[in-house]
Amino acid sequence: MFRNLFFAAVLAALCAGLITSAIQYLRVTPLIVAAESYEGTAPAEHAHEHADGEAAVPHSHDPAQWAPQDGIERTGYTILANLLMAAGFALIIGAVSLLFNLPISWATGLLWGLGGFAAFSLAPAFGLPPGLPGMPVADTVARQLWWGLAALCTGGAFVLAAKVQAPWVLAAAIALVALPHVVGAPQPPEAGTAVPAGLAASFVSASLFNAAVFWVVLGLVFGRLHDHFTRQSAGAHS
Repeated sequence: MFRNLFFAAVLAALCAGLITSAIQYLRVTPLIVAAESYEGTAPAEHAHEHADGEAAVPHSHDPAQWAPQDGIERTGYTILANLLMAAGFALIIGAVSLLFNLPISWATGLLWGLGGFAAFSLAPAFGLPPGLPGMPVADTVARQLWWGLAALCTGGAFVLAAKVQAPWVLAAAIALVALPHVVGAPQPPEAGTAVPAGLAASFVSASLFNAAVFWVVLGLVFGRLHDHFTRQSAGAHS
């Protein structure tokens, strides 16, 4: 069972990582490049956040700091990062499936994908929307801790709803999802930004669209491949 999950996770991650890289290249990266032209025109501390909504380390253009060159090198590193991210998330899905005995199949793959999108992208984005370079942001550690809380609570709510059949489950799941938002996301300092509001809004929508496609593809392909490997193993032992 573990081997089937592992190979399904790796191949699903490869598929989802390549697709999300293509969308990112076409829809997200041009917005980041456009925003970078505004860096240095406002005094605010700024950062760039990943397209999947996870807080990133502060973004800087210190000449002494290494960064991939624009073009093929930058695209290559982006694809590599997306593949590693996809592999990590796919293995998380597999671990949750084993730990809580939740099936992964072609029939449930879409649910896994939608759940992952809600937990790791949509719910955190309500408090920490994806940000462009040149935009003011809150403390990096505080953002990462809050993002983790939002993802954990939202994911926990889905697992609770899937595993427990009781009248109070819906209320408990809603409370879990709401908890990080009641606590409140860390807010950026009061500072101006030269990045146009329309560009920032386009980046949020493009990032969430990219994340949604990524998670749906990851869930569906993972489920389909896990079904295939499970049938293959059953046939080999029959």
